[in-house]
Amino acid sequence: MTQTLLGLKNCDTCRKARKALPEAGFRDIRESPLSEGEIGALLNEFGEALVNKSSTTWRGLGDAERLQPASALLAAHPALMKRPVIQSGGVWYLGWTPAVRAALGVA
Repeated sequence: MTQTLLGLKNCDTCRKARKALPEAGFRDIRESPLSEGEIGALLNEFGEALVNKSSTTWRGLGDAERLQPASALLAAHPALMKRPVIQSGGVWYLGWTPAVRAALGVA
């Protein structure tokens, strides 16, 4: 089964996911940013949950910036994306929660 992880190489949670899924392809979204179409598809899949509003990046944004559409925020600040985003067998998963690990068959 083909698996792809989207995240940041220096993110601890992404490192855990990569270690648990060694066969998965990995894309650092800072080095290889998501296209408008990719951001749109992920927002259609996850909605506002895709924007990590508890992140340091979010806390650093001004009030006016926070009012921008999620697509513009994610394009300007890739680190705002909740991570990792995993595609496995055509199914999308957000984060590295116990439920996601169970769905992927990882302890």
